[in-house]
Amino acid sequence: MRETPLSNCERQFLLKAIEEKKRLDGRQTYDYRNIKIAFGTDYGCCIVDLGKTRVLAQVSCELVAPKENRPTEGIIFFNLELSPMASPAFELGRQSELLVKLNRLLERCLRNSKCIDTESLCVVSGEKVWQIRVDVHVLNHDGNIMDAASIAAITALCHFRRPDVGIQGEEVTVYSPEERDPIPLSIYHMPICVSFSFFQQGTYLLVDPSEREERVMDGLLVIAMNKHREICSIQSSGGIMLLKEQVLRCSKIASVKVSEITDLINKALENDRKVRKEGGKYGFAESMPKERITALKTDVAPVEMTDIEKKAEDIISGTEPPSDSVPSPVVRAPGTGQVGEGLGNTWGLDQLEEDEEELVDQAMEEGQETEERGQSPEKGEVVVISDSEEEEVVILHQGVQVKDSNVPASSSQQQGAGASKKKKKKKKPAQ
Repeated sequence: MRETPLSNCERQFLLKAIEEKKRLDGRQTYDYRNIKIAFGTDYGCCIVDLGKTRVLAQVSCELVAPKENRPTEGIIFFNLELSPMASPAFELGRQSELLVKLNRLLERCLRNSKCIDTESLCVVSGEKVWQIRVDVHVLNHDGNIMDAASIAAITALCHFRRPDVGIQGEEVTVYSPEERDPIPLSIYHMPICVSFSFFQQGTYLLVDPSEREERVMDGLLVIAMNKHREICSIQSSGGIMLLKEQVLRCSKIASVKVSEITDLINKALENDRKVRKEGGKYGFAESMPKERITALKTDVAPVEMTDIEKKAEDIISGTEPPSDSVPSPVVRAPGTGQVGEGLGNTWGLDQLEEDEEELVDQAMEEGQETEERGQSPEKGEVVVISDSEEEEVVILHQGVQVKDSNVPASSSQQQGAGASKKKKKKKKPAQ
């Protein structure tokens, strides 16, 4: 997968900002990003953060046969990996030009500078020597991988401890850390790489370029130097012509930066050594900042409990005694609740009284209608006793009985049909 190219507007914006001596992250021209060093639980494992660029270095060792031309010297092997986890532009299992370039720079910086005593790695001349392997993994790529890789590799080598060995005749015994304390490597000096990026054919110079600044730069100069101001290696890439004054200026800047980084590495190693000696907690988990999102932790506030009894007695003696007469609770109606100290509650009582009044009024109206309907009919009045239009209509008029099944009941007759059912039963025997 190819990396996303920069647009012309973004490229012009970056170059214009560099001309005005401004950087996207707010740094000055010769400023480094924040460097953080963290060690793992095992010896020889460390993570270096250079801004957002993160590199992991792991050192391991094993007994192997030496080279024929150097039978008394150990072997140092460096391996740098660019995984797709660091950037989508990196492909797994394929060596790119950037990977080959970084591997060569790392070997020139650490192995060719003779910073490690390889003769101290010999166990049996011509038969057994220690092979030191340094694996550097780029976890996140945000520019200037070379500087971060060199800091991580030399820090891991300084932190590494190889097992102690014992020789009895032709037998070689490797002791575990529990049996004998492991032995650190013999390191003469600590070479560290410092990268300088040039823009507009060397007119402008930046230290520790970021990933976006690397895309628009014209050339790169990498100087490997130790704190004694000894140049271990120097390499220029990009095809730009640099003047002698520019190289000398970069070397002076590199000497200051290397001195600061070396002090930081020594301080980190000393802190880790002190924590391990005191038996404290160490490792990557302890170096991570404790940022909690779903839980909060507060400091425990001390509470003085010595004179608590005296304070309680003072509070009790200063208060007034409660009154003896406490009103008893009264429940006015079943199903009602009560809140308070013996006070009556009127929740729902008003509605209950209104319902009762409505029922009483309705009963009184029904009684009046019943009384009106119960009066005897006068002479000449027609009484309807049919319940519906389908039933026969019986008309009582001066002792004459008339039956008519086809006469429909009027609306006024239907209204008193229900109320005259009982009257019908009383009237029939009189026929």
